[in-house]
Amino acid sequence: MFLTFQRSYDISLSKITMLVTINFGVQLIVDVLSIGFVDKIGYRASVLLAHVFSAAGLISLTVLPELFSDPFIGLLIAVIIYAAGGGLLEVLISPIVEACPTDNKEKMMSLLHSFYCWGHVGVVFLSTLFFGQVGIDHWKLLALLWALIPIVNILLFTRVPIVHLIAEGETGLTIKELVYKKSFWICMLLMLCAGACEQSVSQWASVFAEKGLGVSKMVGDLAGPMLFAILMGIARTFYGKYGEKMNLDKFMIYSGILCIISYLLISLSPLPAFGLIGCGLCGLSVGILWPGTFSTAATSVKGGGTAMFALLAVAGDLGCAGGPTFVGLVSGAFGGNLKTGIFAAILFPILLLIGIAWNNHLWRGYDKSDIF
Repeated sequence: MFLTFQRSYDISLSKITMLVTINFGVQLIVDVLSIGFVDKIGYRASVLLAHVFSAAGLISLTVLPELFSDPFIGLLIAVIIYAAGGGLLEVLISPIVEACPTDNKEKMMSLLHSFYCWGHVGVVFLSTLFFGQVGIDHWKLLALLWALIPIVNILLFTRVPIVHLIAEGETGLTIKELVYKKSFWICMLLMLCAGACEQSVSQWASVFAEKGLGVSKMVGDLAGPMLFAILMGIARTFYGKYGEKMNLDKFMIYSGILCIISYLLISLSPLPAFGLIGCGLCGLSVGILWPGTFSTAATSVKGGGTAMFALLAVAGDLGCAGGPTFVGLVSGAFGGNLKTGIFAAILFPILLLIGIAWNNHLWRGYDKSDIF
């Protein structure tokens, strides 16, 4: 879509790329601001507002660029609107599911986050199919069709039962109370590393596919990210199906080890095909890290409430932004060698393993058998 925007509206590529930065920046700001109003107006009102922003942003994308002398202003406003919706959803959906009266909350959290992966794959696949059959010049119609999803969710969330994360009459921990808890900071570290482990490789997935399969850039842009997302979704669905039979700490530690192996395969193998295999293994390995950290935090930090989930979302987004940046900086320092950057990023799964072991020692009594 970036090239289409550039061609249709005569906008420089640097400005188009800025939209991605602003998108994530707004999400981070909303993550923080949500701490002050979600508990006051309630989860139902907040999640309805999130979907209103999401739908309005997608619809505005088709209208606003035509209303301004500089179309970039219209695109920017639309991005800010749907980014606000995305940021709110990121904060709200996990605690809503965590509050549901289910027997195995870790299992449900993993299943919830698997739908992020299937949504990712669905958007890429169906959008590509639409453009192939209808033509990319009709992208506005596609944006309106995707807007139907948050619109339907608005109707559903007016009726679905919602249980508050904190019992009636009680209040969640404040930010000041959270910062004095060691387990909170461990979970923040885990969340940052989870985001970095995922995006440090995911951002370069199309490159690995292009070189590993010897295909065109367009095919690589589809195959790489979709392979990564599918395997990440499989890992989350697997734990969502069989999670009650597994120890979450063990599953996360084995996933962290597999993540290190995938990084080594990508960075040290001389064959491009193994880089693609490593990319797929990375998707499989990071699947449990994000939802698993949410579940770990809910268990370790009692009464964390909305503030905790919002700050965890901030840490995760910082990891998503910081991981690829770290890879890029290291790669640039070594003459643009991407493999060197990926090798250096092994730091993130190593820190994650240390954090899991530290949390186990701090809150559950250290016993080697508990972890391995």
